[in-house]
Amino acid sequence: MVPVNEVLPKSGDEAPKKIEAAFFDVDNTILRGSSSFLFGKCAYQRNFFTRKDMWSFAWHQMRFIAKGENNNTLDSIKDRALALVAGHKASDLMSLTDEVYDNHIKPKLWPETVRLAKMHVAEGREVWLVTATPQEIADVIAKRLGLTGALGTVLETRDGLLTGNLVGKALHGKAKRKAVRALAKERGISLRRSYAYSDSHNDLPMLTLVKHAVAVNPDKILAVHAKAAGWRILDFKKRELRANKLINH
Repeated sequence: MVPVNEVLPKSGDEAPKKIEAAFFDVDNTILRGSSSFLFGKCAYQRNFFTRKDMWSFAWHQMRFIAKGENNNTLDSIKDRALALVAGHKASDLMSLTDEVYDNHIKPKLWPETVRLAKMHVAEGREVWLVTATPQEIADVIAKRLGLTGALGTVLETRDGLLTGNLVGKALHGKAKRKAVRALAKERGISLRRSYAYSDSHNDLPMLTLVKHAVAVNPDKILAVHAKAAGWRILDFKKRELRANKLINH
């Protein structure tokens, strides 16, 4: 991140022009399903945990895709993931990030949402991922897509080992709003001219922070709110279902 003293005007200078940004949730917004699950799938293939644990994780993934994000599902996935990685070397899991992206995340990206993110980059806006997924995974997705950066959940390490705890809270709900506010202040971003994209009503704190909020593959509650607020609604899941139906017929 750019230090605050490089953003704030010096004495006697005119205030710098505010910049615009676009903030994207990841799971079910840019990516179909849970990025943490996909990381877990790769870790399983590298014998970090057992087949039984993987099946349990897979069950949560199917529920996540079918029903969308909710607090109970997220907490269950988070707790399971943290329990599985506790005691492992942080460097060992970090070494998997590129493999996770290439083999598991890239094939599940929503091309339409990725296109939107790159459109914002082309138009001169900063583009940030804001997600409850671990920071390391968020970073590699942002880097590979050519985005400005990412805000993610920070996993605690001690003596090079993952403890199974978090540093602070998971970046979810109101925590996302707080993180985006802090980032905007640090980088001189005008939230009044910025954009935010998400699939979940749990991200309403972030969506209502900007002028241009967009519901992507929205859950039922977000869909209702978006219609009432006059927000743009993009449903790539329905488009995918229609395409599959045409192919099958």
